[in-house]
Amino acid sequence: MSNQFLLSFFSLLLFAGNTSKTNNSIAAAEVICGKWQTEEKNLTVQVYKEDDEFKAKIIWFNDGDNDKNIDKWIDKKNPDPALRGRKILGMNVLEKLVYDPDSNSWEDGLIYDAKNGRHWNSSALIDKDGKLKVKGYWHFKFIGKTMTFKRI
Repeated sequence: MSNQFLLSFFSLLLFAGNTSKTNNSIAAAEVICGKWQTEEKNLTVQVYKEDDEFKAKIIWFNDGDNDKNIDKWIDKKNPDPALRGRKILGMNVLEKLVYDPDSNSWEDGLIYDAKNGRHWNSSALIDKDGKLKVKGYWHFKFIGKTMTFKRI
């Protein structure tokens, strides 16, 4: 066998191995996609991928006020007056999450708290029980708050 053939063969094997690893990372990254409901069963979100980032939008919620249809709730505490009339139902509340294959988590996101009109840094992971843990924090993860979701 010529050295040229061996070099081509090993290059092909290396490429195939890297492609497999990349495909596994893509599959692992997209496991977060789907419908998730909080353990308290008061919020359901749809997580989806758009371009290279993951986002989540509200598809159902129950704030305890049975007198008001959820389709009527608006983002009245938004710091941007132009956004205070937008509906909460269907609103993106999580964006910019990027999958980190080294930690098997999603990092560098922003989460929006419509109750207070604030954005927080965010990260997410799926634990060994299959629960989605979304953490909102201000610069330091160890002082954040975590919401736990179950896939539905």
